[in-house]
Amino acid sequence: MKPFCPESWPEDPTPESQLNCEECGLYKQGTRMVWGEGNPNAPIMVILDNPGAREDGEGNPFVCGTRQTLQQAVHEVGLDKELIYVTYILKRRLIRKYDKERTREICMHRHLDEQLKRQKPELIICMGNVAVQSFFDNAEVDVKGLRGNWHDVKGYRSTVAYHPLAVRRRPNLYKLFLEDFMLVKSEIENKSNA
Repeated sequence: MKPFCPESWPEDPTPESQLNCEECGLYKQGTRMVWGEGNPNAPIMVILDNPGAREDGEGNPFVCGTRQTLQQAVHEVGLDKELIYVTYILKRRLIRKYDKERTREICMHRHLDEQLKRQKPELIICMGNVAVQSFFDNAEVDVKGLRGNWHDVKGYRSTVAYHPLAVRRRPNLYKLFLEDFMLVKSEIENKSNA
């Protein structure tokens, strides 16, 4: 296996029709919209809460801790990065407080639901409680209670994992993080062998 080296995955351009969306109010935070990254035709869609830092102070591409941890796990379990597409509940990086419930609901229905219909992923991995609760449309669920199993959510075969930043802060979670990616890898292999 090649040694792991984090890299910027190609960014999926935001559709022109969504680029200047002001419905949820996050545009006032001044950050640009990030639609997703990786292979838009990938069978595996990873859903995170929102994009993190993407460029350093000079505007050069930057692999933040979230993406580095995610990429490392993908590499360690032997998944091809071309099988992965990463997107977000909220499409802008947050820098100030916002109306969480209202904003997440708007962004889920205005952007993510449309993205799912267009891309039709075979498998979905929701990472972190914000993404899980938003996607599952249930404020009572959490990663700890749902991980390790498959769930039918909105007609998609879905599983959950801890947020990569939680894994960085609590390294004891990394083993579970890898287990969740192994679950996904096994499912993809089963589908391709069927």
